[in-house]
Amino acid sequence: MKITHYSFGKIVVDGNEYTQDLIVFPDNIFPSWWRKEGHCLCIEDLAEVLKNNVNILVVGTGAYERMRVPASLIEELKQKGIETFVSNTEKAVDLFNQFMDEGKNVAGAFHLTC
Repeated sequence: MKITHYSFGKIVVDGNEYTQDLIVFPDNIFPSWWRKEGHCLCIEDLAEVLKNNVNILVVGTGAYERMRVPASLIEELKQKGIETFVSNTEKAVDLFNQFMDEGKNVAGAFHLTC
């Protein structure tokens, strides 16, 4: 999977445009990703990530970084063998693409708006 464009509220993955939050895996997409608490990420929100046995998770927290990722969640993911990187969605897209280019087993969970 290659993300070729991100702007507020829109992302293009392998030529397909999405306008709702999503999770991107090396070989598939989990569209219309909703979170239990909206702008605060919790482990339940990452069930698809845990099912896919990735080693790296890149979290895009939105254009203005409004989605919070608690340190306790990052630690919980670390205990499960998942290294987590968190930044605004624009930077997260670049990092996800870099890991994909390097052949890493990565997932990207992207909040597309605020």
